[in-house]
Amino acid sequence: MLSYTGGSSPVHALSGVTKFIIFILWSVLGMAGYDTRVMLVMCGLGIVIFALSSVKFRDIAFMLKMLLLFMVLNLLGIYLFAPEQGVEIYGSRHIICRGIGRYTLTAEQIFYELNVFLKYLLIFPAAVALILTTNPSEFAASLNRIGVPYTAAYAVSLALRYIPDVQRDYQGISQSQQARGTELSRKAPWTKRISGLARIIGPLIFSSLDRIDVISHAMELRSFGKYRKRTWYSSRPFTRTDALVLVLAILLFILGVWVTFRDGSRFYNPFTG
Repeated sequence: MLSYTGGSSPVHALSGVTKFIIFILWSVLGMAGYDTRVMLVMCGLGIVIFALSSVKFRDIAFMLKMLLLFMVLNLLGIYLFAPEQGVEIYGSRHIICRGIGRYTLTAEQIFYELNVFLKYLLIFPAAVALILTTNPSEFAASLNRIGVPYTAAYAVSLALRYIPDVQRDYQGISQSQQARGTELSRKAPWTKRISGLARIIGPLIFSSLDRIDVISHAMELRSFGKYRKRTWYSSRPFTRTDALVLVLAILLFILGVWVTFRDGSRFYNPFTG
């Protein structure tokens, strides 16, 4: 279940505001540049953060597998539609293997797709640490504290709370379909598994819409959004540790931006002397 799990790790102890700001800085730096050195350091730091969060690997194994599958499909799609993208970016051409037509494998293309792979990889540990170590109510309170309207902050909280509900409904519907004779195990052909998945998605969508309708009516009956401000039950105070971690994150962010853009380009080019 991809949902909040309580704990006493150093990451759990940080305020939701601190973790959210660090995640924003992390995402901006990771997405803005293509400096391989910076991204490798961020991947290493991401692994350290994940280890400090005490999140068990089996809790995120499915999401990691899906991410890897998506990344492989994305990298294949990049080569299929733009096999010379790396050559255009780095301004050189080192052929590794000649192919058919424009599909020639170059070192520049491999390096470019490696950077794309690192971009996805470095975001995953930070996102998982944020979601699994932050109470949704506390996270909503943190967003509201930094200026986000509480209606939008509460919507984010509901979305985070809704993830395990969707997963639970999916498992329940899947077990019901299997009890009716629908084969969804690895023994079944992939065509039957896709057909069985389609039988699950329909009821899952309708049950989700029904839950959304119930929650929206309940919030409306309680005059949610009538007042401009509200108090929070799960708000966590901003501590000295939060301030120190936040200052360190900002300094590292500035250093990463400087290393990435100091030569006037966001692409690190190892092919030039």
